[in-house]
This record gives sequence, structure tokens and C-alpha cells, in this order.
Amino acid sequence: MLRQNEVITTILRVFLGATFLIHGLAKFQGGIENTVGFFESLGLPGFTAYVVALIELIGGIAIVLGVGTRIISILFVIILAVAIVKVKLAVGFLGNDQMAGYELDLALMVISLYLAATKKSFLALDNLLFRSEKA
Repeated sequence: MLRQNEVITTILRVFLGATFLIHGLAKFQGGIENTVGFFESLGLPGFTAYVVALIELIGGIAIVLGVGTRIISILFVIILAVAIVKVKLAVGFLGNDQMAGYELDLALMVISLYLAATKKSFLALDNLLFRSEKA
């Protein structure tokens, strides 16, 4: 029997996945070299831009489909935590005239944490791949 929280979890899962998919795609479409340069300006190795962009792109698709939701959600939490600490924390919760604050990053992090801790959502391929003995 479908529970209301499974439907809400599915909505959150699809929203989170679509958001990361679009961000990952934008990194490649905008020229990944720009993202590499930005990461290096933060003191991060340039190759991490590729890692983050791929996690966002492939992870976004996987989350939408409901595959590997817990693991990918944890990866999203790590990406968001680094983004907040290295980039957004200095400009505050709401940001300034030049950059958005960390409010969206924090909201996406909370959704990711929720999905990492949640056992099941509706229309997730994980439900077919990892059936419990009760099913």
C-alpha cells in the first residue's frame, strides 16, 4: 500500500535529481574549463571540477530514476558542504549583490540527508533491484 510520505519522498527525489542534473549539465555546456579554473581559484585541484560535474550529471539522472539514492544523496551532501564552506559561507545565508547565499545549498543538503536516511520512495528502481524479504 502506497503511503503519503512515499509520494512526498518521490517528489523530493525527482526535484533533487533534476536540480543536480541541470547543474551538472550546465558545467559541461558552459565550458568545463571555466569550472576547472574556478575550482583552482578556490585552492581545489582542477580535476575535482570533472568529478563534481559527473556526480551532479550522472547522480542527478540516477536519483530521478531512484537508483542508488542513498549513496548519491551522501555524495550530494559532501558536494554541498564543500560548496557552502569554500564559497558561500563568506557571503552569508542570503548572499550579497554579487553572489547568492547558501540558503539553496543548505535546502538541497537537507533534502539529500532526508533521502539518504529514507528507506523507500514511490517509483524508484531501487525498489525493484533491492526487494526486501517482506515484499
